[in-house]
Amino acid sequence: MIFVALFAPILGTVDPTAIAARLRTREPSALHWFGTDMLGRDLYSRVLYGARVSLIVGFSVAALSSIGGLAIGLFSGFFRAMDAVVMRVMDGIMSIPSILLAVALMALTRGSVGNVIIAITIAETPRVSRLVRGVVLSLREQAYVDAAITCGTRTPVIVLKHILPNALASIIVQATYVCASAMITEAILSFIGAGTPPFIPSWGNIMAEGRALWQVKFYIVLFPAIFLSMTVLAVNLLGDGLRDALDPRMTKAA
Repeated sequence: MIFVALFAPILGTVDPTAIAARLRTREPSALHWFGTDMLGRDLYSRVLYGARVSLIVGFSVAALSSIGGLAIGLFSGFFRAMDAVVMRVMDGIMSIPSILLAVALMALTRGSVGNVIIAITIAETPRVSRLVRGVVLSLREQAYVDAAITCGTRTPVIVLKHILPNALASIIVQATYVCASAMITEAILSFIGAGTPPFIPSWGNIMAEGRALWQVKFYIVLFPAIFLSMTVLAVNLLGDGLRDALDPRMTKAA
């Protein structure tokens, strides 16, 4: 999928925004492999270029929410004085379904890829911070942390040298699931008209444009849905593989 997104212009595609009224709703053929939509745009080109939007959103949200959740989780888990306050704020945000929170945030601004990334990141960060906090609470009770405290090691050094490296494995695995969730959320937002602008080819926009003709021109929705499902499945399988590779308990069991 990364290869498709990067090299979409040389994979037999045309301008995904080019309108050709005389070619409206053509079925898949040798000329148009995935058919055309209601404006005559080539669906094959739009689906391939749509991979760029989903992957950019997924990777960006995974990176930003991991960084934000890591900072909040480390601070909350190691400094117990602020734990109750910070976690209550995170719990309050988590009490709102992520898709509803993203829709509410998008309603406050205009549709764009950047705003979609920010909205989904805000919705996903509390979940990452909750995970990091749990890991930190477990790690700070380990003997090597007590030994470092006894030796007079400064708190920032303990966090960066002893806590952070041992928490990275869980964060990396969680980031893959956040990435998959972000791609689905982006598609939902675009599908209901609250995500990326309609002129940007994204899988959610393509499915939204084809839903009116679903019963007679099902392929308009089918192809982007297949690509979205394959990408989310691939990211989830990657997360499972990373968990097996990075979790010491899995290594011992093998």
